[in-house]
Amino acid sequence: MTGAVEGSVRVWLRVEGLLTLLAAAYLYHQRGHSWVAFLAWFFVPDISFAGYAAGPRVGAVVYNLAHSYVGPLLLAITTLATGSPLAAALIWAAHIGFDRALGYGLKYPTAFGATHLGRIGKSA
Repeated sequence: MTGAVEGSVRVWLRVEGLLTLLAAAYLYHQRGHSWVAFLAWFFVPDISFAGYAAGPRVGAVVYNLAHSYVGPLLLAITTLATGSPLAAALIWAAHIGFDRALGYGLKYPTAFGATHLGRIGKSA
């Protein structure tokens, strides 16, 4: 696999993920949203694993769409512009931060375990 970060860059990206999780959870709390809803919706982006049923190329695209900060940022911009609650965007960003802190990165189309943060799984 090419393109995976190593060393201190990998550490920085994982710390960035942890801080994103903490910041999103803090903002969620500050806005008074329900923690039951947070827990209920936190792992929803992982439904994107189902894309791997169509193969690693499709799986990587679907997974990356659900695990890129682009989605929650666009949702946050939309909700701020319309005055809607930020809850969903914050939960989504928190989930991505959680995954990144654990070392789960964006996927390459070669295999589920090939990520931008390095290999994951049994073959790691």
